[in-house]
Amino acid sequence: MNSYPPELLAQLAPIMFVAGLDSPATKSQDAFQVLTLRLRDALLAQRKVAIWQPEKTKSFQVVLVDRDVRFPPRKLLPLDDPQYAAAHSPLSPLTPSSPLHPDGLIAPIWIRKHTTLLPSVFVLFLRIFEFPPQASKTLPDLPDVDRDREREQEERKRDTELSAEVALRKKSMSERGIKLTVVLMASRRMLDDPTLDARLTFIRRQSGLDSRAALFVLSPVSAAELNDFVRSLQQALYESAVEYYTAHSKRVRRKRNRHSQAHSSYPGPAAVSGLNIPRPLRPEGWTVRYEYKMACFAEFRSEDEVALKHYQDAYDMLIIMFGSTAILPPRTKRWAEAKVLADCINIKIVKLYLYNNEHALALSHHNTHIRQFGDFSRGWGIGEETFEFWSWVARQHRILAELLDQGVRSALILPVHKPALTSQNLHALNQSTRIPGELDFARSAGINPSHALQHPGFYYYMAARCTEMRRERFQAAIEAELSSQPGNLSPGFANEKKVEHLAIILELYTKAYELFKKYTPASSQTQAQGRLTLWIAYRIAQTYHQSGKFDMAVRFFERIARTYRREKWYSMLPPLLSTWYTCAQQLGDVELSICLLIEMLGHDSVESEDPGSLEEDLLAVLKSAVPATPEDTLVVDLSEAQPIFNSSVILWTPDINVGESSAFQISLTAPTCRSIKSIPFSSLAVYVKDRVSPLIIRHSPSDTDPPLLGVVNLGHITPSNDDDLGGSRTADLRWHPGSTIVFRGTMSSDVPSVLKVTKLALTIEVNTWKVEIPLPPCSSRVQAGHAPRWLSSLDPPKFIPIERENYDFTAITHVPHQLDVSLVHHAPAFLDESYPIVVQVTNTDSRTFDIVVDILLQPTEIDDAVNYIVVDDQQSSGLIKGIQFGVLGPGASGKKTIHLFNSGAGGERMIDVSIQSRPNDSEDETNEDDDNENDLLSDDKTETLRTLVIPTVNPFKVTSDVSYRHKQEPWPGLANLQTFDAKFWDDRRGGEAIASMKFECTGPWNLLLDSVTLEREDNIQAKIIECSTDQDDADMFPAEYLPGDEFRAIYRISLATDEEISEDLILGPGRFVVKWRRNGQDAELDDRLCTTFISLPSLRHPSDGLVALLNVPPVATLHDPITLSLIIRNYHPSRSANIAVQLEPDTLDGFIVAGLRSGHIPVLLPGAEEKLLWRLIPVECGHVRIPRLKIFNKRAAIVAAQGSDQSGSNADIPSGEVVRVVNVGHDRGCSVDVGPAGGEDHTILVLP
Repeated sequence: MNSYPPELLAQLAPIMFVAGLDSPATKSQDAFQVLTLRLRDALLAQRKVAIWQPEKTKSFQVVLVDRDVRFPPRKLLPLDDPQYAAAHSPLSPLTPSSPLHPDGLIAPIWIRKHTTLLPSVFVLFLRIFEFPPQASKTLPDLPDVDRDREREQEERKRDTELSAEVALRKKSMSERGIKLTVVLMASRRMLDDPTLDARLTFIRRQSGLDSRAALFVLSPVSAAELNDFVRSLQQALYESAVEYYTAHSKRVRRKRNRHSQAHSSYPGPAAVSGLNIPRPLRPEGWTVRYEYKMACFAEFRSEDEVALKHYQDAYDMLIIMFGSTAILPPRTKRWAEAKVLADCINIKIVKLYLYNNEHALALSHHNTHIRQFGDFSRGWGIGEETFEFWSWVARQHRILAELLDQGVRSALILPVHKPALTSQNLHALNQSTRIPGELDFARSAGINPSHALQHPGFYYYMAARCTEMRRERFQAAIEAELSSQPGNLSPGFANEKKVEHLAIILELYTKAYELFKKYTPASSQTQAQGRLTLWIAYRIAQTYHQSGKFDMAVRFFERIARTYRREKWYSMLPPLLSTWYTCAQQLGDVELSICLLIEMLGHDSVESEDPGSLEEDLLAVLKSAVPATPEDTLVVDLSEAQPIFNSSVILWTPDINVGESSAFQISLTAPTCRSIKSIPFSSLAVYVKDRVSPLIIRHSPSDTDPPLLGVVNLGHITPSNDDDLGGSRTADLRWHPGSTIVFRGTMSSDVPSVLKVTKLALTIEVNTWKVEIPLPPCSSRVQAGHAPRWLSSLDPPKFIPIERENYDFTAITHVPHQLDVSLVHHAPAFLDESYPIVVQVTNTDSRTFDIVVDILLQPTEIDDAVNYIVVDDQQSSGLIKGIQFGVLGPGASGKKTIHLFNSGAGGERMIDVSIQSRPNDSEDETNEDDDNENDLLSDDKTETLRTLVIPTVNPFKVTSDVSYRHKQEPWPGLANLQTFDAKFWDDRRGGEAIASMKFECTGPWNLLLDSVTLEREDNIQAKIIECSTDQDDADMFPAEYLPGDEFRAIYRISLATDEEISEDLILGPGRFVVKWRRNGQDAELDDRLCTTFISLPSLRHPSDGLVALLNVPPVATLHDPITLSLIIRNYHPSRSANIAVQLEPDTLDGFIVAGLRSGHIPVLLPGAEEKLLWRLIPVECGHVRIPRLKIFNKRAAIVAAQGSDQSGSNADIPSGEVVRVVNVGHDRGCSVDVGPAGGEDHTILVLP
């Protein structure tokens, strides 16, 4: 930005003149001198002159002045001159002495006048007079009244003088409309003086100061309090400053309006074009002038939007003026001033857009400015073919970069241009490559980089590129001048000769490089940004090379080439290497020159380059120079560079055994676009993995030219024999462009290893030079690589493509061990038994092996499964390691038995068996000469894996059947004290459960049952009364059960429930214990008994409310009376019952009944029972039906009747809830709610 006047670029802020704070000549500890110094520092630190200041704080740009400072005159004539009204400002184009006369627009001095010569607020610091406090002690004869009168007179005199000084300054301020504020400095003692307010009022009135923010009093305070005072002072005066600049804007707007109405009085350019007189400023110029002034005054007021509008109007009018060469003739003084003004206004507009975070508009205006003035420049004769044009474009980009750099350091946030794609948009974007109708979306998903505001480094880079174009155009002008064809040399050509273009380019590229590094995120997804940073570094290196700083260029080239090689940007390396080689020549670095020439051999030559030029340069360097240390070998590292040869190493067999041979081929193909036939390769070294000495193939020249495809037989190679590898083979090591030499042979090894060629190395020997070029065994000059091929025939040439992935090595292993492994068992296995598995290993090899077995029981996903294995004395639920089988000679066998224990649920169990064998070398332990061989044999280990899946089933299929019945014994009374005993077993509501459990043998094997017993586990809700297994029957067990045989156990349980009936199940009060074993002739079977635990099923709580138990004799004798009893029980825990009983005899009944026919029984309380009796005399023989009984609970009917009475309706009222009648002889159902309902038939067998 140094190319433009700083006044036209700086951010404008209200100006405050501060007087009365002159710096003391000598430093002292006086409080007011310290206060003065602190005030100067605090005021000057409020706001600095800067280009980027977006903060909208109420602060001033402070200028320290003298008390008698004078302002510049508004007009040249004095105020009392009669011509004063018609006079103009000294800077007006209408004033002959003005630098803008007659057609100038705006001079920087106008901005300087309003920023350094004219304030909006004037602050005057004065010291108020204070009478010495101890002055009266020198005159002891004066009374106190006289001393006070003398003090008042002296203070009034001094206050009058101070008021006169302030009034004089007030008058000069009022003429300009400038706010005057006075700050009186007083001591802290003065602040407590009761006469201070009166004195201040006198001073304000006498001096004519305003009543608002015009008079302040300040005493010596701390630095923090002083800063608060300065901020409050600025806030109090800020509104006055805004009014001052608003008045200026109104005055300029009135002038603009008057001038726009009278613009037709100006003569046109044709009227004065024939006269050699200065033309006055045209109406367009006046418009630019007034709009620019109003923009500046709006900027003083911090009204950015208003300032932007006026700047845009001024800029648009300037564009109109530049469009006519009659208004602004090119290459004139006013044209240059207007061009500078247009550039500065463009910077102001861009800056105001950025203040408002309107990045797109800021960049658009910047681009439009360059495009419009680029079009104008072509008409002015300074287009793209001139250095002036590129100098101007570079300046615009640099100014934008500096502006953005300042903004980012402040608070500007650059936009992020990463598109946000949803899943649907991303799918549409992927489909857009196939659907032409969606191409518009694919375009909209991206962004044009020239339309996106980027970080400052990009614009520094653009400025550097434009400066390079400027240098090229300048050099073209220099050549034209030297060739005596200067043509049209511009007026600035002489000044351009003084410009150090390369220094400017280096500065711009360096700034761009630093900023690109700063704004490059450390992410793998932004490698493009990092590569652009390297490209800028490459331009820096090129510039250093052009400026003759070859050492600096080499340092940059080294760093750039390292990254280009690693990321395989081989297309960008040739120009870099060429320039780097030039720098090495200039520096006289012979070894670097040799390395660069050899690396350049790996890159194809361009069309204009001789394919043999690098070969000739390399030979010339080797022959013309000598190494610094002839005994050392110069190694050229091409590990990351593009290789010179297409090389491949193929081993035919992927794996072989010890002592077997594998064929190999090593092929080297020369480049087709480079000539290397004259390079004196002296030898080729082949390095084999894990071996010290390489195989050396020395050059042996032949009389004939080498063929395009040559074969060199290397014979058999034993890598374990270093002496054999050190032996020399010979071959003609010359390659024509595109020719191939295939080195073939066989390799073997006596120990397990990997046959692999790790490195190839070509050696060049010329004079005293010995240069080694390491080559990768498998490499390609093209990034896509080349498919490996095996040469099967030389004449005619035939190749076999190799499809194996790892074709460059062969694995050599020991001869596999021959073992026969068998796993013997009898599936399926039963739960709860010790299941034997026999592992038998037989040595079918001719060698003796030491056998060790590991057994792993895989975890299972079966719920509640507990599994473990036992071998010998080792037990584990997972892995048993290191089971010794001992030493097995040829034909010998060994076996171990694994016992698998399973519990829980059936399913599959998985066991992995690992048999590890290694040769037994115990016979050779005493032979010290075979120690190395024994070490190798210790690695000869073979692992044989077997996996065994064992199905596991339950030995018994268990089914249970449970039925419930009511308690037939009478209930104890409600007041029976025995029921309140904690040990009382209350089974009134629970009744009894009669259950049976059936055991069925489901497995395929016979079982020997030893015993079946019931373990009682009584709880608070259930207890076992009796069980069929309690009987001691010696003939029943032990017994053999075949598959499908069954065994049943019956047991009776008493249930006790609380009054509150729970929905939870009752836990079974015990479990059956079955002891058994598998019955078979297998010797491996364990004779120990297996134990299976079978829990009793859970029981349910009874859910009866009311129930009637009918006791009917099953048999009767004709004409003999019998008794019929009915017990009605209320099982409900809290609700009483209102019971009605009806006996419905029929004429067809075979009984004479004596007893209740219809009636109610007393209210049946919860937990109570009522017993009714009838006497029946049978009068018929056979199965005779007894009279029907119906039991009703009238409780619900009574509630319904009460409700109907209240509502007045006569709806049908239910007769009541029917109570279930249960015949106690048939009371044994599957659940508690099953039984004959009331009214069903019950019969008695009547005998004669």
